[in-house]
Amino acid sequence: MGAVVVYGATGHTGRFVVEELLRGGVATVASGRDGSALETLAAKWGDIEVRPAAVDDARSLDRALAGADVVVNCAGPFAFTGGPLIEAAVRAGIPYVDVAAEIEANVATFANHRGARSLVVPAMAFYGGLGDLLVTAALGERTAADEVHVAYGLSSWHPTPGTRAAGQVSHDRRGGRRLRFTRGALQYHDDKPVVQDWDFPEPLGRRRVIAEFTMTDVVTVPSHLDVPEVRTSMTVEAAQDLLGEDTPPPTPVDALGRSDQTFVVDTVIRTGNEELRATASGQDIYAITAPLAVGAVRRILAGETRTSGLASAGEMFDAREFLDTLSPYLKVELPG
Repeated sequence: MGAVVVYGATGHTGRFVVEELLRGGVATVASGRDGSALETLAAKWGDIEVRPAAVDDARSLDRALAGADVVVNCAGPFAFTGGPLIEAAVRAGIPYVDVAAEIEANVATFANHRGARSLVVPAMAFYGGLGDLLVTAALGERTAADEVHVAYGLSSWHPTPGTRAAGQVSHDRRGGRRLRFTRGALQYHDDKPVVQDWDFPEPLGRRRVIAEFTMTDVVTVPSHLDVPEVRTSMTVEAAQDLLGEDTPPPTPVDALGRSDQTFVVDTVIRTGNEELRATASGQDIYAITAPLAVGAVRRILAGETRTSGLASAGEMFDAREFLDTLSPYLKVELPG
């Protein structure tokens, strides 16, 4: 594997991605707007090149990507960074991967870059990518279902400053409205949130969740599967943490820098009278994004892709094989 540029390398998720690449012996270039912050982290990481660049400066982006094999965008809000970095990747003739959880940013990526000459894999992260892989693996060779529901069982959610900034951008773009994916389309609405019970696998068990707490799976899953209803839910505790203005950012508790947050992603797929269920559980939603994004990079550079141009994780990769290789980080249970 050649050099991988990580844009947004100084951010919370970006640091996880850089360190995952370095553990695998991958030549890594740290990029982003703040050159001094990049140099500080490079001194900690050791053998890593630094290339500062700004998304509003196309020439600096071109210099940052020169000679690279792939770029991973970890810099939100992705509504601002996604387009310029995809265009820079296309100019450089290299694949692009991002970890965007913003719904509107992902909608724009799929709308504007479907015919990209380079490989483009958006939302290769905990939100959007993991759920898409679980649903695709559960369906096997099938490409359609009546309904998909992804329930997020988070023990807590200590949002990073980047998460807060991206969330504010999305909130402003929606004018405070909520989103749902129903009858095959995204729809804005002003309905009040509904709280209901969800029976997660043990040891989580029955928890109160906010129904239609809509996440990026409503973009990634129907981008390649014929599913007219895609819904996501979030445990009440995690939603309250996210919405709380005083909730602190995540605090590392282990040598990998992970927080003590645990999660269960529980996907239920209904087609006719059949119900399929696939789950994944692990620690720290930001940390788990690193093996997802780096796993995508490794498969892209090894030619282990299933399509060209732009595609979500479930369409681009062998979903079951991808999930199998995440066993050091995730416990995954699939049907069959």
